[in-house]
Amino acid sequence: MVFMVTILDSRLPAAEKSRLRHPEKAHRPDAVASPPKPDWIRVKAPVSKGYFETREIARENRLVTVCEEAGCPNIGGCWEKKHATFMIMGGICTRACSFCNVATGMPHALDESEPKSVGRAVAKMGLNHVVVTSVDRDDLADGGAEHFVRTIRAIRAAAPGTTIEILTPDFLRKPGALERVVEAKPDVFNHNLETVPSKYLTVRPGARYFHSIRLLQRVKELDPTIFTKSGIMVGLGEERNEVLQLMDDLRTADVDFLTIGQYLQPTKKHHAVIRYVTPDEFGSFEKVALTKGFLVVSASPLTRSSHHAGEDFERLKAARLARQSAA
Repeated sequence: MVFMVTILDSRLPAAEKSRLRHPEKAHRPDAVASPPKPDWIRVKAPVSKGYFETREIARENRLVTVCEEAGCPNIGGCWEKKHATFMIMGGICTRACSFCNVATGMPHALDESEPKSVGRAVAKMGLNHVVVTSVDRDDLADGGAEHFVRTIRAIRAAAPGTTIEILTPDFLRKPGALERVVEAKPDVFNHNLETVPSKYLTVRPGARYFHSIRLLQRVKELDPTIFTKSGIMVGLGEERNEVLQLMDDLRTADVDFLTIGQYLQPTKKHHAVIRYVTPDEFGSFEKVALTKGFLVVSASPLTRSSHHAGEDFERLKAARLARQSAA
């Protein structure tokens, strides 16, 4: 059985609880109303015993979860199976992407004890596969690279049998940061493109599309044994041909795994949902992506980067072995 937990690291001080979550969006007009959610995007309210047990673990330890912070629609199913994702370096991001529900502002100082705390938690929970992500930390000289390294090493020391997947920021203008993280040899290196390049100015304004492509390509150049992964949201107004071109760009960078999911609007101040992509269209994206050479593709309305990460890691290993055997 594969267990996986996604837990955000920080404990919010009392003053933090009253601050605006998205101060940069507070005075913006509401976005254009999103269309009503179709039946295929609706999920049942979480009521399972496993869900409440996972929630209780988070509450008892005063932990914040990515699942709650990002308003993930899969929280009920994932928490029922004790799946979650560790989010290190605090709960405040230095970027202000129009799709993201994580709080924006000036982050707190790093918790130097956090890597060991994550390692202990992974060992205590007996996880076979763990996902570690973070907020963007443009305020740090290395973008938080060394903190990722220390966390990976702490997990390996405390739980040597656990495979490690990281979902990193772009380390934009942080020379040497990527190389430090790759040296720590995570099993999966994930960095999300999030959307097609024509939407970056309105959806992901602090990032650069081709920098992210180059980041993923550089991982493979540094260590070809590391699986690479990237994900996008659809429904933001992109055209089909743009998504297909993005697939080609990722394959040029030798990316192994692609995830595609439906964008859902967190609040009225965030980017509107332009349309809901149908399940058949997601199926078509998956088929096309596989023909382009990805080892694994996950494309559905509710697909998210860390959803079923443990099971998908097994699929990645099997697909690589099959391709190598056929060569």
